[in-house]
Amino acid sequence: MEALFAPEEQEAPTGPLLRVHDLRRSFTVSGTRIDVLKGCSLEVARGEVVAVVGQSGSGKSTLLNIIGLLDSADSGEHVFDGVDVTRLREGQRARLRNERIGFVFQQFHLLERRSALANVSVPLVLAGVPLVRRRAIARELLESVGLGDRLSSQPHQLSGGEQQRVALARALSLNPALILADEPTGALDKASSTMIMDQLLDHARSRNTAVIVVTHDPEVAARADRTVTMSEGRILPAEEE
Repeated sequence: MEALFAPEEQEAPTGPLLRVHDLRRSFTVSGTRIDVLKGCSLEVARGEVVAVVGQSGSGKSTLLNIIGLLDSADSGEHVFDGVDVTRLREGQRARLRNERIGFVFQQFHLLERRSALANVSVPLVLAGVPLVRRRAIARELLESVGLGDRLSSQPHQLSGGEQQRVALARALSLNPALILADEPTGALDKASSTMIMDQLLDHARSRNTAVIVVTHDPEVAARADRTVTMSEGRILPAEEE
């Protein structure tokens, strides 16, 4: 498979980790066109934590899905780690998504009949990491989020906070350049929310991993390096926030 990124001996990409410009996305529902993104532009530096806030329906999750290569914009520029994403074939997009982007969702999205260890191992399996190595990585990550004694537990045996910690460990498994977190504390109580954000930010900053977190929680947003506000499909200029 052809390389998406420069070999280690070559000069690494410079500039922002992520740059999207004038992203537009619309959907057709019952014959009616709905413009969800109306020209979004955003840059995120390597290692930067950015909170995205705004009312429901403002386009936050759609923007996150496009940045995470779960969806495609109708038009606009999208450059990730020096790669023009708009020029990639689907297989290349899938590889980039698995190896360079980690996801943490509000509803966890764990495999129900698989252990915590197996859930954390999923991206490693897709990346072709050998069995012994991926088990060691998954174990180390689960221990790092305080779940070293729950390796064999299935999701139904874990609390919501514990499930989200498994999801966080999974997101970190391939040491991604970017973590996308969509309301990661939305289904948790205050104590669990604080723990998840502590662990997410500690891991990200120790690895120089960028984070984009969509949130309605002002306490979560306050912990980011920068907050951007979306309204009616656009990212507001700083002076309008």
